Amino acid sequence: MRGRGAGSVLLLRYYNGLPVAISFSPLSFITSFYRMARMIERRRRLREKVEALAEPEFQKFSASLIPGVTRLLGVRLPVLRNLAREEARGDWRELLEHPAQEPYAEEVMLDGMLTGLARMEPEERLEWVRRFVPRMDNWAVCDTFCAGLKFSKRHPEMVWDFIQPYLKHPDAWHVRFAVVVMLDHFITEDYVERVLELLDGVRHGDYYVSMAVAWAVSVCYVKFPALTLEYLRRSSLPDFPYNKALQKIIESLRVSPEDKELMRSMKRR
Repeated sequence: MRGRGAGSVLLLRYYNGLPVAISFSPLSFITSFYRMARMIERRRRLREKVEALAEPEFQKFSASLIPGVTRLLGVRLPVLRNLAREEARGDWRELLEHPAQEPYAEEVMLDGMLTGLARMEPEERLEWVRRFVPRMDNWAVCDTFCAGLKFSKRHPEMVWDFIQPYLKHPDAWHVRFAVVVMLDHFITEDYVERVLELLDGVRHGDYYVSMAVAWAVSVCYVKFPALTLEYLRRSSLPDFPYNKALQKIIESLRVSPEDKELMRSMKRR
């Protein structure tokens, strides 16, 4: 049964014994099918490009650093970033709207890089960030993604407000995302006190969250030693991230021997 719209068909179907008219457009269906087929082919070609950049020996090294990740090719980050820049010059939205199925870690990283590299307004970028965060399942994807969000420097208040809910999220990678964004983009004169205050309240307990908190506190110390020392003296961090922060400060090449000795004396037993 043909409908009134150009190219549309009115189909009659029965549900629970009752006739129901359904408008169906063959042209729209064919167009959608073509777009999906084109997208599948684009993802296939992109995967071939990523696979061609893989280094078997680097894959073994990377796999040893990222426990539990089985689909890892071994592509170096600068090389992957160059590929992301190429894709950002094309229809990058099409790629982000259709993530790879059963992706390699590098394919997820590449989508994260696209989110940071492609030209767009900050409001749209934050929407793509919101969509990407649930795809994180290891520290490498998380940290690579956070480092690429350089627009945070230009829109600090917007990004600062955006990450706040993630600090209380039940998922460890959501929390680590917020902590690493602060570490990468907010340890500045304007924000360091607020960063330390928020870090002190993180109570997730996951190993990768605790290590990110420790890492961030240590960077605060390197950049703002007096202020961070004052914080450490009154810190209510749990023992594990607190002691790890001191350890990272001690290991830093930018900290004096005297300060390192002070950190050793402040360790909790």
